[in-house]
Amino acid sequence: MHSSHLLLEEPIRMASILEPSKATFFPAMTKIVGTLGPKSRSVEVISGCLKAGMSVARFDFSLGDPEYHQETLENLKAAVKSTKKLCAVMLDTVGPELQVVNKSEKSISLLADGFVVLTPNQEVEASSELLPINFDGLSKAVKKGDTIFMGQYLFTGSETTSVWLEVSEVKGEDVVCVIKNSATLSGALFTLHASQIHIDLPTLTDKDKDVISNWGVKNKIDFLSLSYTRHAEDVRQARDLLSKLGDLSQTQIFAKIENIEGLTHFDEILQEADGIILSRGNLGIDLPPEKVFLFQKAALYKCNMAGKPAVLTRVVDSMTDNLRPTRAEATDVANAVLDGSDAILLGAETLRGLYPVETISIVGKICAEAEKVFNQDLYFKKTVKYVGEPMTHLESIASSAVRAAIKVKASAIICFTSSGRAARLIAKYRPTMPVLSVVIPRLKTNQLKWSFTGAFEARQSLIVRGLFPMLADPRHPAESTSATNESVLKVALDHGKVSGVIKSHDRVVVCQKVGDSSVVKIIELED
Repeated sequence: MHSSHLLLEEPIRMASILEPSKATFFPAMTKIVGTLGPKSRSVEVISGCLKAGMSVARFDFSLGDPEYHQETLENLKAAVKSTKKLCAVMLDTVGPELQVVNKSEKSISLLADGFVVLTPNQEVEASSELLPINFDGLSKAVKKGDTIFMGQYLFTGSETTSVWLEVSEVKGEDVVCVIKNSATLSGALFTLHASQIHIDLPTLTDKDKDVISNWGVKNKIDFLSLSYTRHAEDVRQARDLLSKLGDLSQTQIFAKIENIEGLTHFDEILQEADGIILSRGNLGIDLPPEKVFLFQKAALYKCNMAGKPAVLTRVVDSMTDNLRPTRAEATDVANAVLDGSDAILLGAETLRGLYPVETISIVGKICAEAEKVFNQDLYFKKTVKYVGEPMTHLESIASSAVRAAIKVKASAIICFTSSGRAARLIAKYRPTMPVLSVVIPRLKTNQLKWSFTGAFEARQSLIVRGLFPMLADPRHPAESTSATNESVLKVALDHGKVSGVIKSHDRVVVCQKVGDSSVVKIIELED
């Protein structure tokens, strides 16, 4: 795996491009988040998704009620059991999302240059002339000339299923708009996005809080994806809510940056959040097209340097209906990896797409190819320079482990961790080989009963590039005697051998705590 690394700066033999990619146990170091929905909620399809490389399942509460998502989750658990592939759960909030309410679910045709009225009166029937929306403050937020986008699962770029409108006048609470392109909208729900306009709604709605407090608590969600994060305060409020909900105090918050407001406060949001999701669907509308790539590169760089996972959305929209991505999309996935993405999030492509399993498989293959030409050397130097001196104890151990692994051409790094922090720091330096993080469970008590922690930490590394978790036997503490460490190490090495990452005569770098000190050692395997 490590020997096949080449740099884009080096001349690539054209013939080598034609060599077929070798299948490996870990399809790619970059992770894939799949959204489960109508086309991807049976045990059979979810099993296919897990085998193809999905490691986080996203539950989008914009569609479907808690019972619907519970059924899907039970199927996910069955699929995890049968495939023996770990999978984390992400709850995606609705947030201040503007929606058109189409109770009859009849298709609505809108013709270019015609007029349509957006009204907060939800009693009226949706038609080509009148569209009821779920927000009564739109007339106060917009003015003549403003742009509003509308479509099922937002504007895919094939503008026949989504439409853009220009505000012509505001009449009381109604907003009269000129239709800019002809389109047919189908389904019960379309999303509305008012470009560069502040929508005066809370980031966590009462419905969101209810879903988190009930469905989230019941299912011990690993990640909360906070839609429309606009300020660091949004993340603090969500953290405050989670801290009062027992086990959910361990849930990680991923701030979803979807508009100019979130972009303006990006640095503060990054400081508060555990990770970032760049929602390019909405952002691509709020930003001029020529600025989208710039934001992507800047945001990914900031996340990488902070050592926080960055997730990118909307990469292969066309695979919702097609078996192959477009050339631009295939290149886009690769560039996301080269720019420093930890994970790729698939939305409509797996939620209602015709080829969920194939999409995950193709995205994984593209990521794996891009990883081969990722300039790790340059990245490593940049990260070390950014961190500066003196480094913290943990940071210096993590960077040393990665440097040693690259110098001795190790086939894997094995890291013993209880909180997952050490493993994430190693992954921050983007080693070219997989990091097997052995999560050692900790014993905790709430005065009534004892329980082990560790499962959360293991699953939460499933969104970090290059991290592959395994849960150790709780009888082995992380900083124990050499005898127990040797036995845990043997289990980890066996796991590496079974998965084909480690072979005899390979070198492996091990990072662990012995007493109060952290140790990095290089071991060479016998036959």
